[in-house]
Order: sequence, then structure tokens, then C-alpha cells
Amino acid sequence: MSTLSAGAAAEARTRAIVTVIGEDQVGIIAGVATILADSGANILDISQSIMQEFFVMIMMVDLAKAGVSFDELKARLNAKGAAMGLKIDIQREDVFKLMHRV
Repeated sequence: MSTLSAGAAAEARTRAIVTVIGEDQVGIIAGVATILADSGANILDISQSIMQEFFVMIMMVDLAKAGVSFDELKARLNAKGAAMGLKIDIQREDVFKLMHRV
């Protein structure tokens, strides 16, 4: 079992994974990116794809300089998802890794 250095562990606690799934439509990336920017979160990496008529996106974001709490950011993203008919979720990177470990 590997252990993270103190710096890597701290970095993992400030990063989060945002997932977006739903029917493709104009403005998805812009809507999510605007909420993240307005909250002070920095997008580190982004991958998006269209699978038939479905839009799928995953982002890694840095929350170190976020001006809102994790729970508030989650609520804002969830509200945007509801308004656009999408499933938008955010998880802390360390939790995401634990949940998806093989």
C-alpha cells in the first residue's frame, strides 16, 4: 500500500473531480466553467465527449483559492444541473480515488 507525501496529500484535499452527464446542448461547458470561476475554483484538466446524444465531461479542479465552501460549490453545481436538465456532481479527489480504487 503506497502512502502519499504530506504535500501530495494536502494537494489531493484541495482538488476535486466534477462530472457532468446529460443530453447535449449549447452552453454546458460555459455554464459549469462560469460557476467554477465565480467560486474561485481553477480548472486544472478537462475532458469531454459526446456519446451518441449524451454529453459526458469530467474536470479536475483546484479549490485552494475558492471563495466558497465545498458544500456551497456543490449546491451551485447541482442547481445549475437541475436548471439545464443535467447531472452535475463534485467529489473531493481523495474521496473519488477511494471510491474508484480497484
